[in-house]
Amino acid sequence: QCWGGCVEVDSMTEAVVGQGFKLGCISCKRRGEVPAEAHVQWSYQAKGETEFTELYHYENMMPYNMHDQFKDRLAWNGSKNTVDLQDGSLYILNVSLNDSGVYLCQFYRTLLMSNHKYNVNASKLIELTVVEDANRELTSIISEIMMYVTIVGLQLWMIVILIYCYKKITSAGEEATKDGE
Repeated sequence: QCWGGCVEVDSMTEAVVGQGFKLGCISCKRRGEVPAEAHVQWSYQAKGETEFTELYHYENMMPYNMHDQFKDRLAWNGSKNTVDLQDGSLYILNVSLNDSGVYLCQFYRTLLMSNHKYNVNASKLIELTVVEDANRELTSIISEIMMYVTIVGLQLWMIVILIYCYKKITSAGEEATKDGE
């Protein structure tokens, strides 16, 4: 019995108005000896709404944009030239404030075993917040502070070494002068 297939999604959740944004939806890599077919269905729930509406469908290497709000603003950013999709990511072009909401990625994979087919379905919710200006992440701020601390620390260490070497050279020169007299 084979239990292959899963979905692992690691998508960012904050987009900036006017920029592009990748909605990530990645399925675990397939084993080479198990052929498979997969398709991805994306749905969207706008802020304040209770129902999901179909957003995007990708099957048999064909994309289908199904939502007027995103017309000409969605691009397939997933696996290409294969029916065994491993990456079902979408790219939103020119993000607007109205794009905030919940996105549902549904991955449907059929593993084609020698004597039967095994269906693996998984889904992931991504709550997207759209902001006017990009917020710096805490790790970015901490790394910048650490960079400056390191630079200052290294400069101070260099000064200490230079003073130490200067004193050594000076004392060696004074001893040589005394010995020469």
